[in-house]
Amino acid sequence: MTTTAIRPQALVPSTTRWLLTCGILAGPVFVVTGVVQGLTRAGFDFTRHPASILSNGSLGFVQITNFLVTGLLTIAAAAGIRRVLPGRWGPRLLTGYGIGLLCAGVFRADPQDGFPVGTPAGPPSSVSWHGMLHFVCGSLGFAALVAACFAIGAHLTPARAWYSRISGLLFLAGFAGVASGSTSPVVTLGFWAAVVIAFAWLATTSTYLLSRGESR
Repeated sequence: MTTTAIRPQALVPSTTRWLLTCGILAGPVFVVTGVVQGLTRAGFDFTRHPASILSNGSLGFVQITNFLVTGLLTIAAAAGIRRVLPGRWGPRLLTGYGIGLLCAGVFRADPQDGFPVGTPAGPPSSVSWHGMLHFVCGSLGFAALVAACFAIGAHLTPARAWYSRISGLLFLAGFAGVASGSTSPVVTLGFWAAVVIAFAWLATTSTYLLSRGESR
């Protein structure tokens, strides 16, 4: 396993510090925006609905913007990580996840199971082209995120490497649950938890590298 040499934060260039700070902000921006919407938009139920369908309805632009902003923050974080770690695949994979978030904002998920209000109960009777692209781009982005956890973790200390791997596996389990088509509240809430775990990993890793990273 390769670990990074470390220097005081002051030796990390300001641009790199700014990029890594984006990695700290990405999770709170996405999760807080999603939770506030879920609590305030009529018909939304955390036990039945993923964040993606918030892109529908008159206020759908809020979640679309959330995807786009979080995607840009994630790509910026990947650029910062590339500056402080020797590996290249980790940042590339994390960039892939950021692109997946951008695509999730461009290609809207289909309404489902009573949201927005007036939508029939249950899954959509048919999947639109943009709904299909949302799922495909999301799946590719999620796969890239899981791989990034392993690739970036390989260049961290042993404890942080294990934290990275476990975070990746937990996210994979959460995504596998919703991808199976299950509508169980446990599965839906599990995916929400998996999203929080993944962004917590990005934030803590960015924080660690911000304070201990060595500029290359």
